[in-house]
Formats: sequence, structure tokens, C-alpha cells
Amino acid sequence: MTALNDLNALQASIAEAVLGQDEVIRQIIVGLLANGHLLLESLPGLAKTRTVKALAKHLDAKMSRIQFTPDLLPSDITGAEVLHQVDGQNQIMFQPGPLFGNLILADEINRAPAKVQAALLEAMEERQITVAGNSHQLPELFIVLATQNPIEQEGTYPLPEAQMDRFLMKVLLDYPNPAHESQVLRMLRAEEQAQGATADTAPGFALGQEAIFAARREVSAVAVSPAIDRYLIDLINATRHPADYDPDLARWIAIGASPRGGIGLDRCARADAWLRGQAFVSPDNVRAVVHPVLRHRLQLSYDAVADGVSADQVLDRLLEKVAIPA
Repeated sequence: MTALNDLNALQASIAEAVLGQDEVIRQIIVGLLANGHLLLESLPGLAKTRTVKALAKHLDAKMSRIQFTPDLLPSDITGAEVLHQVDGQNQIMFQPGPLFGNLILADEINRAPAKVQAALLEAMEERQITVAGNSHQLPELFIVLATQNPIEQEGTYPLPEAQMDRFLMKVLLDYPNPAHESQVLRMLRAEEQAQGATADTAPGFALGQEAIFAARREVSAVAVSPAIDRYLIDLINATRHPADYDPDLARWIAIGASPRGGIGLDRCARADAWLRGQAFVSPDNVRAVVHPVLRHRLQLSYDAVADGVSADQVLDRLLEKVAIPA
């Protein structure tokens, strides 16, 4: 199988376990290919955790789930130096924490205090953690999939802009349609019956880590023309100088996207092109990933909040106003 076939099989396997969220699953695969961290946001009960577990099940990787709470300490996630007895001698040895996994499910990340968020920030950006002055490298395959709930803000610590910017994409999950929800009920009933069965089930599809690395190498080889580069930069600059494009955009955007946003847009557009079997990036690939890559990087003004305008609506207007390269 080619790397593209492998990733398509992974996407299809996840879709069998998470119904009605095909676009979300695709965005997660794009994030995996682009080697970035993802923030999943939705109301409770919309399969955020199930989606991450389905990804881990069909990927030959170690998954760690961290339930973030207000009393969590940095050492609870990074690990700590612990006193051990070896051959009758006392030795201080590093005991790795749950961050030393491949897929890190950071459940309800906005319930963690600032110190814990800072420890996670280093892991996300540097791919290492520092304990007692010593640095410890994280695995080569390392992706944080954090979840948060947009309601129930009591007892939460909103993520600062600096940490939000570290997430490659912010993925929004919505309610499934009635047909998919009916299928969900039947699927869960079948899973309950399977758990009660004594017969061994055949092992499911599990993709090796090397297939992910091979796919990433192919994604890095996807061609990007100078015209697409200009389109990417125009989109980013339009968030910083919105008055040059539209008076409403000027009223709605307080702070635009950082250069990291442009880098993320480039990486995700190449991953999207590769998933579609293209050898080059087109404007459609860029437009397909603009919302998840930039929605959390825009700081909206009070006028936007007063007008009831969301970041996605701002990006819709932005795509209308920025010229597409011929």
C-alpha cells in the first residue's frame, strides 16, 4: 500500500467509529500529517474524546489521557525525579509522566491552572520537557489533542493567546444529523453486545508510525507556486490590515494572525492537497483549511461581539475580499 492509501484507510477506520463527523476526522488527519497540535471544541457529548480514542486505536501509538483539573500540578503531567533504591544505593531517577506518549488527549485543557498550561506549552513547542534543569526529549510522533467546552466557564482558566497560537488548528464539532444519530444508537448497541461476547474478535486496522513519517515526507514534497505563496501572505496580511479590504473587517478584527498562522496555513494546505492526490497546492486547498487554522488566531473587537459576528464569519468575508490568484 502507498502512504496515501494508508492514510485513507486510517480515515475510513475512524469514520466507522465516529459517525457524522467526516470533516472533523479529515481535519485531524491533516493535523497529523502537518505535525501540529489540535484544539477540539464542542458542547458536551459530541464525541471529542471518542474521536481521539478511535485515532489511537487505529494507529500503532501510545495514547495518554490527562484529565485537567484546577488542582493539577506540572509534575503530574511532565513527570518528576523520584528517589529509588538500586543495589542498596539511593539514586534520584526521572520518572516520566503521561506527556511521554504519542497521542496526548488533554481533556478539558482550560480547567488547568497557568503553571500546568506553561509546562504543556514547552512540550508542544519544543517537543521536550525540563525537570530539575534536565531536558528530556519527547517521542518523534507527538501530537497534543486538547479538548475544551465553550460553556460552563466557572472554574476554568481561559487559554492565553500565546498558547492558543501554538495549536495548529482549532476544530469545531457540531451535532450530527438525525440519520447519523440513529446510526450512532445502533452502533453503540452492537458494541455493547460485542463486549458481552466471549469469542475473540479479529484485530482491527492499525497503522504503523513509519507510515505517518513516510506520508509527512511526501507532504513536504508537495509543490507550492509563488502565486500560492502570495495568496497565503495576502490572507494573513488582510487580518492585520483589514481596512485595506473592507470597512466591516476593520471594525471586527482587533488583532490579526501571527507569522505562525501563515506557516500553519502552508503546512495544512500541502497536507490537504496530498490527501486529494495532488502534486501541487491550489487555492481551493488553501481555502479548505483557512477556518480551522485561523479561527483561533484572530482577536475580535468589541464591535464584532456586539454584532454577534463569529471568527468564522469574519474569515468568510475575508475569503470574499482577498483576490484568488489566476
